Amino acid sequence: MARRAGTTASKGKAARASRRGIAVARPGRGELVTLLDYVRYAVSRFVAAKLVFAHGTTDPVAEAAFLVCEALHLHPDQFEGFAAARVTAAEGKTILDLVERRIATRKPAAYLVNKIYMRGLAFYVDERVIVPRSFIGELLASHFSGEDASLIEDPEQIESVLDLCTGSGCLAVLASRHFPNARIDAVDISADALDVAARNVADHGLGDRIMLHRGDLFAPLSDKRYDLIISNPPYVDADGMASLPRECRAEPKLAFDGGADGLDIVRRILDEAASHLAPGGGLLCEIGRGREQLDAARPDLPLLWLDTEDSQGEVFWIGENDIAGGRS
Repeated sequence: MARRAGTTASKGKAARASRRGIAVARPGRGELVTLLDYVRYAVSRFVAAKLVFAHGTTDPVAEAAFLVCEALHLHPDQFEGFAAARVTAAEGKTILDLVERRIATRKPAAYLVNKIYMRGLAFYVDERVIVPRSFIGELLASHFSGEDASLIEDPEQIESVLDLCTGSGCLAVLASRHFPNARIDAVDISADALDVAARNVADHGLGDRIMLHRGDLFAPLSDKRYDLIISNPPYVDADGMASLPRECRAEPKLAFDGGADGLDIVRRILDEAASHLAPGGGLLCEIGRGREQLDAARPDLPLLWLDTEDSQGEVFWIGENDIAGGRS
């Protein structure tokens, strides 16, 4: 009887683990050999668990490859070269542990490894900040290079940049690379977020170029003016907040909540930006899927909507003259 009771208890434990999304039986020894084998296995587990991907990776394949590389201390760009390499038993255990933690906790993968990549650069992240996935990083490369279709003539002439709602500080760091002569102010209302940003600024050796400020949007900046303002503010509307997937609910609510229609912070930025733009400057702002609402709310503003590889009309640009005219 004791043996049967123990077996029953084990089955009950396994059933509870299964309901939580934890794999009850791992692959047998020798069944997974190469990096690619582990990626394929992870993809199958992620799809079966119906995970959500929107935190630096956009699909289960990219997320699986990311976690495998992190477990093996490889840059994502190195995956292809090592895809057929064999994985040791200890390394395989580390990979499988990460896969099961991702499923069981539903936390973004970036929180599990405390790292995310933007435009090839590594950044530290944890639960104090939203996982960076702004389209602005791509737009800095595609529309601010000084070449054809660029919104500025020469990136070297940009001397001052403001990053509003900086979070982890990743956009401020990317801006420092695109505008080599610029000094950058980065603002966030969250002291916790600024602690993470300070780590990233230090990790990239930019303490002499990026200054962090705690405060509500432009409040800590007095009357300073900038050649360029970039912002990825909170812009999720009430309906979106109510239906956030579990992965997003692991991130700070403050970084998402944009009010009833998602535009509370965006309106304030538009109202106040003219007072902080230098002549000829401009504002680059991400607002997610709020284009229709913003166009209806501010028809006076000639917003230029920009597309990226993975987005259409989720980021706008407006020059200093146009934003000042719209406010008058």
